[in-house]
Amino acid sequence: MPTFELKMPKLGESVEEATITKWFIKENDIIEDDQPLLEIATDKVDSEIPSPVSGRVTKIFFKENEKVLVGKVIAIIDLDGGSEGSNNDEVKETSNKSEVKTELAVTEKLINGKVDFEKASKFYSPLVKSISQKEKIGLPELEQIEGSGKNGRVKKEDVLKYLENRTGAAPAKVSQVTIENASGKPKEMAKPSIAFTAGDEIVEMDRMRKLIADHMVMSKQVSPHVTNVVEIDVTPLVLWREKNKDSFEKREKLKLTYMPVFTEAVAKALKAYPYVNASVDGTKMILRKAVNIGIAVALPSGNLIVPVIKNADQLSLLGISSELNRLAENARSNKLGPDDIAGGTFTITNFGSFKNDFGSPIINQPQVAILATGMIHKKPAVIETPTGDVIAIRHKMYLSLTYDHRIVDGALGGAFLRKIADILEQWDMNRSI
Repeated sequence: MPTFELKMPKLGESVEEATITKWFIKENDIIEDDQPLLEIATDKVDSEIPSPVSGRVTKIFFKENEKVLVGKVIAIIDLDGGSEGSNNDEVKETSNKSEVKTELAVTEKLINGKVDFEKASKFYSPLVKSISQKEKIGLPELEQIEGSGKNGRVKKEDVLKYLENRTGAAPAKVSQVTIENASGKPKEMAKPSIAFTAGDEIVEMDRMRKLIADHMVMSKQVSPHVTNVVEIDVTPLVLWREKNKDSFEKREKLKLTYMPVFTEAVAKALKAYPYVNASVDGTKMILRKAVNIGIAVALPSGNLIVPVIKNADQLSLLGISSELNRLAENARSNKLGPDDIAGGTFTITNFGSFKNDFGSPIINQPQVAILATGMIHKKPAVIETPTGDVIAIRHKMYLSLTYDHRIVDGALGGAFLRKIADILEQWDMNRSI
């Protein structure tokens, strides 16, 4: 009876163990190749693990919520499937064994040969690895394929669909930055020495906070950050909202906030300045066709997540408002799907919601810019009139744009930020929604 040992896969170079959060199968179940078997969680990522073979599950060694070391056998699969009639079909049996043996051999070659899957940021089944090797899909290219499996897992169908539309050019991927010493050898970044005193409390970061920390450090290493700030007069916008918010909420059962307006203004500016709606891949600049705007949402846990409004340039103000409300509600109730946080080309973060005037946010890689919106204040301001200057009370706020200086220079960053400012300052108070 040929069997296959299902082992705990390694997800990332520093991951040594994972927790089994859910089994989708039980002992004696008949399973198919690429069928989801279990979910695992590490301190970096949650993943759904598919079966690399077909057969019958004869033994499961670990229960849900148990931690398992990488490489440990977690289940045994009978490759014959436990079929009583398998002895009467020796040719088919031999063929199946040969296919499994060949596929596992290819997988071993992939891991130890041309493609180093130890550096992969997600799990790939042996079948996906086999197809990638055969079709010469490198790891950077493979990692940019959008997966249709749970949590974005790349399935066989996703790779085949990608190959159908492949143009020969690898998708964009942010180049990794390596800090080197004088000899040219990589070295770890210096870490500060921490001294503890009586009464200090040590709190371990949760998994999401670790992910955020790693992403922010990577962004600062990858991109030279520059920030521009402008103060704008949004008095017409404030008066328009005051005039429409009650009727809008009564009609649509939604609160009329400023964020849909900011999002619309950014979408228009991105269409006017496509080099801000972009990514950098080494020396290549990838100008994004879609205008997908991420909105940073603070969670009750204190962590941050960035759901994405897809094709924001094609939505009305009402459409943007409805989508914003849906994403924010799902974010706070932990109901966002993988597609809700994928594909962003630009990000907005609202410091004003915390009563802050402005800030200098970190770019959300692989994007090249992020906009921060500040709190709106009443301020005395000098107004030019036909009869001379006067001082009046106006509603003002700050916008700050942080951008990647590899592709966005000061002139472009300043023009883009000014475009957003002009759209908001010239708001039509009679506009309907």
